[in-house]
Amino acid sequence: MTAPTLPTTGREWHLLSRPVGWPKPEDFALVEAEVPAPAEGQVLVRNKYLSVDPYMRGRMSAAKSYVAPFELGKVMQGGAVGEVVASEAEGIAVGDHVLHFFGWREYALVDAENAVKVDPEAAPLSAYLGVLGMTGLTAYAGLLRTASFKEGDSVFVSGAAGAVGSQVGQLAKLKGASRVIGSAGSDEKVELLLDEYGFDAAFNYKNGPVSEQLRAAAPDGVDVYFDNVGGDHLEAAIGSLNRDGRIAVCGMISVYNNTEPAPGPRNLARLIQTRGRIEGFLVGDHYDLQPQFVQEVGPWVRSGELKYRETVVEGIENNLEAFLGVLRGDNTGKMIVKL
Repeated sequence: MTAPTLPTTGREWHLLSRPVGWPKPEDFALVEAEVPAPAEGQVLVRNKYLSVDPYMRGRMSAAKSYVAPFELGKVMQGGAVGEVVASEAEGIAVGDHVLHFFGWREYALVDAENAVKVDPEAAPLSAYLGVLGMTGLTAYAGLLRTASFKEGDSVFVSGAAGAVGSQVGQLAKLKGASRVIGSAGSDEKVELLLDEYGFDAAFNYKNGPVSEQLRAAAPDGVDVYFDNVGGDHLEAAIGSLNRDGRIAVCGMISVYNNTEPAPGPRNLARLIQTRGRIEGFLVGDHYDLQPQFVQEVGPWVRSGELKYRETVVEGIENNLEAFLGVLRGDNTGKMIVKL
């Protein structure tokens, strides 16, 4: 039996210029690049699923942040899961499936220490980019550790039909929240929150002032706000926050493409009377929770108690359009690119 022929080239997305405001197609290029053979301690992975996420917009700018910006003229990065087609690493064999951080390309050369083996029999491969991956851990860590959720809390989630938000709401319900409220950007997504994800109340933020809709949905206030949106949602949550309320700031997608600074909440003084707390967090600071997260959430995913949706876009040539779709809110659940 002859060894399989390894690819010599593969397509990958490069950042050509730093977007100002909304990213434009001319800021990027899909190029054919050489695929090197693995050296000792490395594996070559044929990517099967790629992740596109809102945080990637920040990496396209040169501004100092918690992670280095994408380099101009070079391939971008992101979560990916794929099949090992060549290995020079102990413990990882050809045919194994691994999770890694070298997406936006068809083939990835990965140091073994940066590849995590995943089991396609335990869950669909794409789930390791979402509900059982970084997305799920973000929801878990933000709700339970940063927001210090406890049984009986009332929870408000913005961007609740997205990959992180939908999981936050369901985790809160599974762990005994008294009431879970979500906001989303369409009536169809509101129906999804109520009918499939089990939220107690939900509203379309485009149908009226968020503060008014939140007061109607949570007349007794909220104990926890999980923020994916910022802007008027954050101000509304502060206005409805109960005594000793907690706000976990995961993202602020409403301001990512702004070219001018967005005004902050006008009611921050209310935190004094509520003794409220706002805390930002990054999932990378909470990877110590990963084993606990998989142990607790994995069975809920397999049993169907924790539901998830994916929006799947086919083809690496559509990777950029899938990313722009995330910024527009086109996705329901996790946005995935299938190669």
